This record gives sequence, structure tokens and C-alpha cells, in this order.
Amino acid sequence: MARRRISLREFQAGLSERLASARRGHAAQALLGIVSGRDHCLLELSDSGEVLPLPSLTSVPLTKPWFAGVASVRGALYSVVDFSAFRGGEATPRNSDARLLLIGARHGINSALLVNRTLGLKSLGQLREDSVPQNGAPWNGTRYTDAAGQLWIRLRIKPLLEDPEFLNIAT
Repeated sequence: MARRRISLREFQAGLSERLASARRGHAAQALLGIVSGRDHCLLELSDSGEVLPLPSLTSVPLTKPWFAGVASVRGALYSVVDFSAFRGGEATPRNSDARLLLIGARHGINSALLVNRTLGLKSLGQLREDSVPQNGAPWNGTRYTDAAGQLWIRLRIKPLLEDPEFLNIAT
């Protein structure tokens, strides 16, 4: 059976519908999967906010290299953090796969993460909790492994937004 190619618009519409369905409770154990640098991460749907194609970013002088700039989204300004670079990895390529993940709205903060790409919804039922304890940043949560052996890190958005390093963008 041949796979039908879908347009980016169809994919985004489908993803939006699945996110809305999950928020209504139809997929209570689903998390949003993203790729940031070399890591695969999972976010609670209530924390994931909105996923957008990468808009134009305005750079801000005298900020750390991982601060990607400021983006205007429907007239509201969002601070944009290159999540891979923030965690010490390579800068996120600014290409057609890159996405802006609005994460702070639920917490009253106009903050966004620049990520390599989104992977859609991942069911916790299809993941196995990793027995290796997660150490490091307080916003790194439980680690999971999928059937293919891919490691997933569950991100804790509130601790990330409260992290002094995340908040200190000045050089």
C-alpha cells in the first residue's frame, strides 16, 4: 500500500485537530513529541501551547547566543530561545522543518522555544519508562524509551520557565 503524501497545511491541520481532541480528553495519555538538537523530547499538551512555522525573528543585542530573538505572533511579542543551544548543543537550523513552540502562555509568559521539528502526538502507552534516573536540569523529567529504542525526555515546562539561567538572557 503506497503512502499518500500530504501537504504541510494538511499535516498542521491534522496536528491541530489531534491537539484539540487531546485537550478535550480523548487522548489523556498523549504528549507532544519534538526534536531539539539530537534529543527527542515530550511535552504535556497543556504546556505545549501552539506550534508555528518559524516566523521572522528580530535579534536582540547583548544577549546570550542561545537567545534567538523576539517574534511577533498575532501582534504579541514572544521571546524565543533556541532550545538546543540553550542546553549546550548546536544551534537549531533555521529551515522549513524548524518550529516555534509557544510554551509560556499558560503561565503568563510570552516565551517560545525554537526546535528542529515537531513529531506529533506520542502515547505514553507505547513508551517504556527508562530505569536510568534523570539527573541534570530540574526541567528534565522522566525518561522513556519507545519500541525502536529511541530515548525520549519528558520536559517540565514550569521549572524551565522558572530556571534562573533560562530567565537570564543578558551577556
